[in-house]
Amino acid sequence: MKQQQKVLIIDDHPLICEQYIKALQEVMTENEQLNMRIESAGDCDTAREKIKNTLIEGGWDLVFLDIRLPSSKDRKVLSGEDLGEMIRKNHPLAKIIVATTFNDNYRIQNIFKSLNPEGFLIKNDLDTKELVNAIQKIMQGGVHYSNTVSSLHRKQMFTEIKIDKIDRQILYELSLGTRMKDLPKIVPLSIAGIEKRKRILKEVFDVEDQGDKALIMKARELGFI
Repeated sequence: MKQQQKVLIIDDHPLICEQYIKALQEVMTENEQLNMRIESAGDCDTAREKIKNTLIEGGWDLVFLDIRLPSSKDRKVLSGEDLGEMIRKNHPLAKIIVATTFNDNYRIQNIFKSLNPEGFLIKNDLDTKELVNAIQKIMQGGVHYSNTVSSLHRKQMFTEIKIDKIDRQILYELSLGTRMKDLPKIVPLSIAGIEKRKRILKEVFDVEDQGDKALIMKARELGFI
């Protein structure tokens, strides 16, 4: 009997999705006892529904996760990082392969702290051979990090700073021009609590003596918006 695996590809770039599918097909060709049911989602709304709907079917086995995605219409799911946290909560046995264009240390270390993915790939490093190798290694219980990510580990550049979902939501709302007096209606904090978070974020991004515009620009540059 073939081993059944449910695979979800969350990415809004069709060419990247095709690359994943090609690699998965090669893995199945090399292992005739393996059968993968592959589905895809190109935005946070579609992905959220697939994450919820699969709960009754036993959950996803393998998830390819892009970080920069169109946010959900209700602005409650802002990125692949939020989706990854949902997967970790609802599908604890799922193996997550993060693939992103971000190669900044702050962003990468934050993804590690929030998701601890089994695979972490920088899209510029990707080729089919590495993808096949990563999938096989991860399905066998190992981990796989691309050259850029491994290099950051070797240099021990990771810090103790973690930017959580509330921080990301504050940054996102500020980037939309949401007024401070309206933020407590969206973010579960008082204005004083939001101001404290902003001060810490400005210190993290080294713009503590500048205004919100500088904070937004730096957060966008580093991929947090």
